[in-house]
Amino acid sequence: MAMQIVIFGPPGAGKGTQAKFLSEEFNVPHISTGDILRENVKKGTPLGMKAKSYMDRGELVPDALLYDLVKARLAEPDTKKGFLLDGYPRTIPQARALDEILDDLNRKLDAVVNIEVGTTALVRRLSGRRICRACGASYHVAFNPPRAQDVCDACGGELYQRADDREEAIKNRLAVYKKQTQPVLDYYKKKGILIDVDGDREIEEVRADVIHALKEQA
Repeated sequence: MAMQIVIFGPPGAGKGTQAKFLSEEFNVPHISTGDILRENVKKGTPLGMKAKSYMDRGELVPDALLYDLVKARLAEPDTKKGFLLDGYPRTIPQARALDEILDDLNRKLDAVVNIEVGTTALVRRLSGRRICRACGASYHVAFNPPRAQDVCDACGGELYQRADDREEAIKNRLAVYKKQTQPVLDYYKKKGILIDVDGDREIEEVRADVIHALKEQA
């Protein structure tokens, strides 16, 4: 079954885990805009070199260049049976650009999966992360705690909480995400292809719900 899917989810919602499941279930490539950029830069493609010039200056890659990168990737042979697009579109102009790309390729978007998790649960998930200062090992106070508090199992180094994992910083990130993506989700809701899924459950439950909803949508 060919499936053209876009996946959304705030930081900490488990989007990456679900994207891996979906890619395997439907046998389609998981296409992340970050990966597209890195791959083109690594290969030294003309588009990659253009993107690198912006990235090196710490600037956002312009929409027109992202459009060309996404279009080139979606035209590759491995997407013939479908794709799972992650990280694009992020704005209404990008959503319209994706429609245009798919029209040119004589294809259409089948579904947009939105993994929803409340702010309180996301803050709990993200703020629990601890990193070892010495070796960089990652832990979570609730889900993957070290044997001794604030001490790395691997090397005995001190564990610390990164500044962007603190509650206030997380709440700001989530507010920015919501403000940015809500118009795009509304755009797809009007098209009748938005699938909202409760992500505040066990991974397998979320996976089963997403797959069931996608198969019904097909």
